[in-house]
Amino acid sequence: MTPRNGLDSLLRPEDSVLVLIDHQPYQLANLNSHEPQMVVNNATALAKVAKAFGVPTILTSVLAERGGLLFPQIIEVFPNQEVIDRTLINTWEDPKVVDAVKATGRKQLIIAGLWTEVCVAMPVIQALGEGWDVTVVTDASGGVSVEAHQVAIQRMIAAGANMMTWMALAAEWQRDWARAETVNKMTEVFAQHAGGSGIAYLWEQQLLHTPVPAAAA
Repeated sequence: MTPRNGLDSLLRPEDSVLVLIDHQPYQLANLNSHEPQMVVNNATALAKVAKAFGVPTILTSVLAERGGLLFPQIIEVFPNQEVIDRTLINTWEDPKVVDAVKATGRKQLIIAGLWTEVCVAMPVIQALGEGWDVTVVTDASGGVSVEAHQVAIQRMIAAGANMMTWMALAAEWQRDWARAETVNKMTEVFAQHAGGSGIAYLWEQQLLHTPVPAAAA
């Protein structure tokens, strides 16, 4: 396996394409590796960060008529975008999805979905075998148990996949706080979705705009 190290191995927004797979009610109903609301929050944050950085995002569901539509929080980020509905469990066997990814011209493939052990693992392993540079966003994914999620991660790492969380991905895309065109958008997503880090950022802004009392000067 080729070691994943060096500057070129870091993710770049101009080379990235995101695929969000099956963030649907049916899958969420048996999500036990994470608190369900956390996965909704993280998947939504991931979608917003991708939009902020101009990263093409492919939305796909499986049997939506029975399994439900994608989370409305994700649809709200991309309100006019087609969701590719599949019958195939393995997203990477669906030519519409693969063609949409290839049409972007990007080679850093980023995937998140439900469930990790099924609808994430299969396309990741196949895409790796076809030469794609694949990253899985683990906290915007989830499985039917902690064991299922963790074993799937181990399996994908063994196949050569890279693992990240959504906040780490956002920071890697930003890379430099001097990139003013995206920093405000990214910090807005952090404020909305990053829990304590987001609240601390808002507190920092409050303190920066609060005059020091004269008696303390």
